[in-house]
Amino acid sequence: MYQLLGIAVVFGALVAWLLTADLSETELITLAPAALIGYTIDHLVLTAVSALIVLAIAIPLGILLTRAPLRRFTGPVLAVANIGQAAPAIGLVVLLAFAVGFGFSAAVIALVLYAILPVLRNTMVGISQVDGRLVEAGRGMGMSAVAVLFKVELPLAVPVMLAGIRTALVLLVGTAALATFINGGGLGILITTGVNLNLVNVLVAGSILVALLALLVDWIGRVVEQVARPKGL
Repeated sequence: MYQLLGIAVVFGALVAWLLTADLSETELITLAPAALIGYTIDHLVLTAVSALIVLAIAIPLGILLTRAPLRRFTGPVLAVANIGQAAPAIGLVVLLAFAVGFGFSAAVIALVLYAILPVLRNTMVGISQVDGRLVEAGRGMGMSAVAVLFKVELPLAVPVMLAGIRTALVLLVGTAALATFINGGGLGILITTGVNLNLVNVLVAGSILVALLALLVDWIGRVVEQVARPKGL
């Protein structure tokens, strides 16, 4: 709750500063409420689309890699997934833009590659840490492998999986600011505009808004973790 209060205080201070600061005509246009809302919506859409794709890929893949027939592929798959984390984010974004074209699609692909590892790894770790005796007990009761997965393994793995999802979301919100370099939209345009035109007020406002959005997403993730955590864990 203190984190949310801190976010609200900083946001209120930012609004008060923008209302009282001596802004140039260009800064007034760039930091107009309608413009800021538009940039924020674009940023959230970019983050949400990327997050949905990450979840759709990483969770099923993580489950499959914990199954005995596919465990031998764990090393190679994690090595490929780690490319997004190992490569500099801005380099990954720009290279993909040249490969698939500048715009929203390239930004989404880059963000997915960058954020897929935490979800994939935590899904695998969460399921792998489930006590084998509970799995055997479920099978001894006549449950199928699928039933054991959905009724025993996944519910017990939820806390670890949610931690990975929260990490990925925070990474996505922060890295989405780089989408502006390839015409992907988002709040990053405030940062690049501030740098290119030497508009310090715009640069500071954009940086603070991205940071606050990342902190807000992190707080929401913590709340979801607490709510979704199975009782007794």
